[in-house]
Amino acid sequence: MRRFLFFVSCFGLFALIAITYAWLAFPPHIGRTDHVSSSSLGCREDNEGSWSIGVFYGDSPFTLKPIETINVWRNESAAWPVANPVLTCVSLTNYGFPSNFVAGPFLYVQGDTLYMFFENKNPITMQGDIGVAQSTDKGATWKPLGIALDEPWHLSFPFVFNYNEQIYMMPESNQIGELRLYRAVNFPLTWKLEKVILQKPLVDSTILNHQGNYWLFGSDHSSFGHLEIWYSATPLGPWKPHKKNPIHNGARNGGRAFLHKGNLYRVGQASSESYEKKIRIYKIEILSKEEYREVQVPFDLETSHKGQNSWNGVRQHRFDVLQLSSGEYIGLVDGDRVTSGDLVFRVFLGSASLAGAITLVVLLGFFLGILNCIVPSTWCVKYYKGKRTDAVLNLETTSFVSEQLRRMCSRLNRVPPFLRGLVKPNSTFGRLTLGLLLVLGALLTCVGISYIYGGSGAVLPYTLRGHVSQFTLATMTYDARLWNLKMYVKHYSRCPSVKEILVIWNKGQPPELTELDSAVPVRIRVEKLNSLNNRFNIDPLIKTRAVLELDDDIMMPCDTIEKGFRVWREYPERLVGYYPRFVDETMSYSAEKFARSHKGYNMILTGAAFMDVGFAFGLYQSEKARLGREFVDEQFNCEDVLLNFLYANVSGLGKAVEYVRPSFAIDTSKFSGVAISGNTNDHYRKRSKCLRRFSDLYGSLSDRRWEFGGRKDGWDL
Repeated sequence: MRRFLFFVSCFGLFALIAITYAWLAFPPHIGRTDHVSSSSLGCREDNEGSWSIGVFYGDSPFTLKPIETINVWRNESAAWPVANPVLTCVSLTNYGFPSNFVAGPFLYVQGDTLYMFFENKNPITMQGDIGVAQSTDKGATWKPLGIALDEPWHLSFPFVFNYNEQIYMMPESNQIGELRLYRAVNFPLTWKLEKVILQKPLVDSTILNHQGNYWLFGSDHSSFGHLEIWYSATPLGPWKPHKKNPIHNGARNGGRAFLHKGNLYRVGQASSESYEKKIRIYKIEILSKEEYREVQVPFDLETSHKGQNSWNGVRQHRFDVLQLSSGEYIGLVDGDRVTSGDLVFRVFLGSASLAGAITLVVLLGFFLGILNCIVPSTWCVKYYKGKRTDAVLNLETTSFVSEQLRRMCSRLNRVPPFLRGLVKPNSTFGRLTLGLLLVLGALLTCVGISYIYGGSGAVLPYTLRGHVSQFTLATMTYDARLWNLKMYVKHYSRCPSVKEILVIWNKGQPPELTELDSAVPVRIRVEKLNSLNNRFNIDPLIKTRAVLELDDDIMMPCDTIEKGFRVWREYPERLVGYYPRFVDETMSYSAEKFARSHKGYNMILTGAAFMDVGFAFGLYQSEKARLGREFVDEQFNCEDVLLNFLYANVSGLGKAVEYVRPSFAIDTSKFSGVAISGNTNDHYRKRSKCLRRFSDLYGSLSDRRWEFGGRKDGWDL
């Protein structure tokens, strides 16, 4: 009975570890879609990937830069400056068109209006439809208009073109073994089948007009790496095959062919269904009815150094570029953070890990139970109750099976003494062995939960009104905390929405930029005086509206940072952060526990808070705040408290601060001994003094209190 209880307890222990690990390690939105949409159908994890679409600008097709480098601003929205991706599953789902991902973009231009046609993965039918979105600001923002084409089979690669004042679309329809041409009846949402131009399962087909003929490029579904060419006098056909078909070593199409400086270029992609990270460009040197020759030319879209945390960090496979009336080129590129089959792969690894943990428990029971017993010999040889004849004795003696069974029983009965000592609970070595097995089981449990429950591990930026943006990360430090800074920069530079890291250097010799491992630009601003007021100095070189002031000794997951950024973009007039405080009429500074006990907060520490750079820094450096700044220098403390009072004073009776709950956070200064507030009692005494002083200058906070859990997103509980 004791061994049975031990056996059951092991399962209970590992189940408790699994629940606790999932609760601590993963954000509460995992497995939910209500944080991005009113629909529960869209943006579900898909085994084909997590495709989204970005916009690039440049003076030529070969000098394109992502939209975030252009610093597109719109002051009426906190979603600016705009960053890639500009179109995601959220964009469509929020407009009532559920989507798991969007991919394969093609542009069509009418005057100053851009139309983007793309593959939309329908989460209900689990097949591709053709969606369309509209932009009136040169591709900075896109409004989804709906589904332009929906057939009973999978559709993708919506090549759209104009011919004889009619607009045509030639999507991929290889599932039915045909290449179909549709004509717009009511552009852009209503299309009619014009004709089937080829009875062939072609994928990624495009048409170009060259030297009086129309040329159709495509690949047979059975041979992705082989390019095939047809020619005709019109796009409507009939089409004749090229003499060189199939064109071996020709990569399948990756988008629309384009003309630049008198040269014709074809867009290609990887010669497999897994795709690759870089788009390929081929210069067409000879295109005739008898010959075809192309050569790959250098082409490198600027890619992120954030790895999987970038929207296109793993792969991309479609590229479409057009020249606008302004002379500027605009390019659309789709990208993905995970590979096809990632979901199945993670479920397999997670299930295998959990099976390993279960196996360990079974082995523990086997070791502590069965092998501590002696196996009777009658289990291994046939036992005869009657008179044993010479024939039976001879059979037992000469039978190979009987001999092997005897040896097995003998070995099993010799093994238990060794294992008994190995796993004996009363011995030191036995307790160590059992402990190691339990730890291994716990690790396997956590790994299994991580793979099954934790998502792909790639963090996608949270959208607001269908768009993503970026912020500047600012931290203040000095020479004694350099090791903190190195770890800080390496971690946070990989967060998706971080555009730049600003290091405010207060004291000592600053490090060389080469000492910092960063995926984004790092700028070190060396201050003349060691003052906490430097945190909020006006800095015209900051290129984003949003700034996250984050102490260099605070380590949080990127997803927690992304959640806070999304909340700030909903309330850009407020301080949005992760450490709430409550100040009552006693004006005594207390920790978060005090705010929790009073079920509300009225202050957010700016050691981890988002703010509007122009508003917050301008307010802090104003003449009105001069006496407060002087008191901060006097106490060498409370710059965050001062900003809270200034915000509250400006907001009147309105809400000035907003709380976001971190999934977890680690204070690394506890391990280094270089924290500014090392003496907690003295730190709290100074801050209480600040509360009284700032209350006299700017009014009390004690008459304000905002409850936890007031928002629908559930991130402020």
